[in-house]
Formats: sequence, C-alpha cells, structure tokens
Amino acid sequence: MFRPEIKVCDCTIRDGGLMNSSNFSLETVRNVYKAACASGIDYVELGYRNSKDMFDPKEFGPWRFCDEDMLKQVITGVDNHKGTKIAVMQDAHKAVAEDVLSREDSVIDMIRIATYVKDVDKAIHLANSAQAKGYETTINIMSVSNVNERELDEALQQIENETKVQAVYIVDSFGAMYSEDIDYMVKKFRSILKTKELGIHCHNQQQLGYANTIEAIIRDVNYVDSTLYGFGRAAGNCPTELIVGFLKNPKYNIRPLLEVIGTDIMPIRETMHWGYSIPYMIAGMLNLHPQDAMNMMKLEQDGHEDKFKYAQFYDKMVEEDF
Repeated sequence: MFRPEIKVCDCTIRDGGLMNSSNFSLETVRNVYKAACASGIDYVELGYRNSKDMFDPKEFGPWRFCDEDMLKQVITGVDNHKGTKIAVMQDAHKAVAEDVLSREDSVIDMIRIATYVKDVDKAIHLANSAQAKGYETTINIMSVSNVNERELDEALQQIENETKVQAVYIVDSFGAMYSEDIDYMVKKFRSILKTKELGIHCHNQQQLGYANTIEAIIRDVNYVDSTLYGFGRAAGNCPTELIVGFLKNPKYNIRPLLEVIGTDIMPIRETMHWGYSIPYMIAGMLNLHPQDAMNMMKLEQDGHEDKFKYAQFYDKMVEEDF
C-alpha cells in the first residue's frame, strides 16, 4: 500500500510566501513546522535563502531570507521526535553561495536550488557549494512545460555529470501539464539521470496538481512536494493533506495537518485567494506564467468593475501568446 522511499516536502511557507511576499508571523511558521513534525512529514520548507541584494527586506518578510536566528526561533521548544528536516530554497539567479553557512553552524538540513534551464550552471555551483558544506541538496527545474527540449537534455546531463544532488525535480510552474506530460517528463529525466532520485512539484491552475502528483508517484518518483490546503502561488499546489491520505504510510498522521489548516491557514484564506479560478485556468491552459492571472485576481479582490471580464482576459492572453 505504500513505498517507504517516498519523501514528502511541505512547501507551505515557501510557496505560499509568493502570495504574501513571505510575510508570515513567527507564530504561523512555528505552528506549520510543529504540525509537520507531529505528522511525520519528511521535510518542511520554511522559505528562501535569497540575497538581500536582490530582495529588499523592507518589502519582503523574513522568510524570503530565512536567517539562522529566525529559524532558531521557529524550532525552539518544538518536539521533533519524528525527525522532520528543515529545507530552504535558493533561486539560482537570485542567491549566492556565501549566504549558506557550514551545515554544522545551521539548523537547515536541505538546500533546494530552483532554476530555469538557462541558469543551470549557476544552480550547479550553488548545489555543489551546499553539498560541500554538508547539506542534502536538490535541483528543481522550473517551467518544464515551456522549455526547449535540447537545452533541457543538456542541462540534465550536466546535473548528472557535475553534481551529487539527492534529487532533481520536475516543476510544473505554470500548471499546464497533463498526466501524459508527467509520464513523458519522468521518462526523459530518468533516461538521463541515472544516479539521482526524481521529484515532482505541481501547480493547480487546471485542477490537476493532485492528480499529476499521484501520476508521478505511480511512475516511481520518490520526492513529492505539497502545501497545506494547496496554499501556494496562483492556483496553489497539490495539498499536503490529500497526498498524506493517498500514501497510506503509517508513519504519517493527518490530524496535526488538519489542526493547523484550521488555526492558521484558513484565516489567511480570508484575506487572499488561491485555488481554482477562471484567470488561473486560462493561464494554465495556455501554458503561460500566472502573473497576469494574479493581476486579474487582484481586480476581484479590490472589487474592480472589470473583475469578471473573463472573456476579455482570455482574448488578451491569447493575443499575447501569439
């Protein structure tokens, strides 16, 4: 009924932070971390370790930087008897290796490098630096639905030859992929990456984040990303509570996840929208970055008179697509 090799990484604070500029209270982040530990989740990603030269601390919350002192405040007093590990993400084009301490001086266990194919050299540099400092590492290939295949093949070959990362992630950043696309990408990644595990990170623009994650699991992908109540950029992600229920692994306990969704995630839901919407669906169907759809959703949030002009939005997106 379950594969013990599967590792679940809850990305609520990191991916959800793309909706609120990483402005979570310390209490919320601690509660999410505590729930992940109590539920037996393998990794919990608490934000980014990105350069303050790229992001203004006056405009972004502390979880865009995940300074060690903030992370220590999160874990203080939390019972971590089930061994949940802490992960943070670095964007290949927005981070520097020097911002990562030696593993012995940090509470972080895993550094995840997010990269576009064009920045794979930067990603490899960051991953190798973190690996040398004692961290577990992954490289997450963003926007795979919209990438030149020859360049993707070359990037994967570089990662295979030049790194010792634990896993390489297929990331459906635009929520544009279907199950057959997942199958195709898993086969492609596996044909080149002979010494790496594969991971999956799905967005939900077309209501397929959960289904596509299951499809990847069926195809023996062992690193799985998800977020509480699907809280993530635009339409969000595969929900952690759903994937934990699907996996049937007796080490996982869904109850702490339901508790923190009720106490901390649903109040956020009252102030911002993620999940299925027509603008996000249109962006996913057209394989486009969700930023224009997020702008359209802001009109709805602000009560603008154009908030439901979906046909006009579709026409605009189709025109821009060509």
